[in-house]
Amino acid sequence: MASLTTPLPRARRRDLGASATYLGRGALGIYLSIIVLLPVAALFAHAGSPAAFWRAVTAHEAETAIALTLIAAAIAAIVNGIMGTLVAWVLVRDSFRGKSVVNALVDLPFALPTIVAGLTLLLLYGGQGLNVGVTFTRGAVVLALLFVTLPFTVRAVQPVLTELDQSMEETASSLGARPGQVLSRIVLPALRPAILSGVALSFARALGEFGSLVLITGNLPNHTEVASVYIFGQVQNGETQVPAAVSVLLLLIAVVVLGALELLIRRRSHRV
Repeated sequence: MASLTTPLPRARRRDLGASATYLGRGALGIYLSIIVLLPVAALFAHAGSPAAFWRAVTAHEAETAIALTLIAAAIAAIVNGIMGTLVAWVLVRDSFRGKSVVNALVDLPFALPTIVAGLTLLLLYGGQGLNVGVTFTRGAVVLALLFVTLPFTVRAVQPVLTELDQSMEETASSLGARPGQVLSRIVLPALRPAILSGVALSFARALGEFGSLVLITGNLPNHTEVASVYIFGQVQNGETQVPAAVSVLLLLIAVVVLGALELLIRRRSHRV
């Protein structure tokens, strides 16, 4: 009998590798079909005909909720794109006491249930807290989205900034380049794909946010009601086609944004 330590023939190893590859692909296809493709297909099926879909997404209340969602998501994504890059810069380039605590706090929106985040914001900024007049306003929508989307840009930029070669910055500085020039011509171009990725992910995440908004916004129709809350209300009223149509529209917007980001990154990589 052959020894257990005898290496397998090369052809046999190739067959085993091919079998493992096919098995992995098959498992991946089945899993993604069950978890992603079939639910999305069911959503499209319930969205109705093109005419019914258009009527659902252009109804006044739905249109107002979608517009508020898109505007608030864009504002939150842009603000966190700027501030998230700044936070990542401080975490990578600076050393200070409590740095590990700050680094852990960045991930808090990931770990905290969104309904708890909404309650926290309500208690802090509402009548029982600072009472700054932001609750039950459109500003509350942006505030909640800023909270839940904070980690995306930070975590997208942080590893790129960590691996960034500082010798180019030092060389430019030694040749007389001002700090602003070093930042705009060396650092930011290298970080731009990561920043755009964080902004796009933040925007896509904000489109479907529900838990952190449902308490602090008051869900006032045509005023502070976002698309996700509108969908929930329609489902509660026994509707299926209207919320499915609005959900499909949000899904398509997110796919377009993420697809444009992927295309942009590929073009930049090809140029490099």
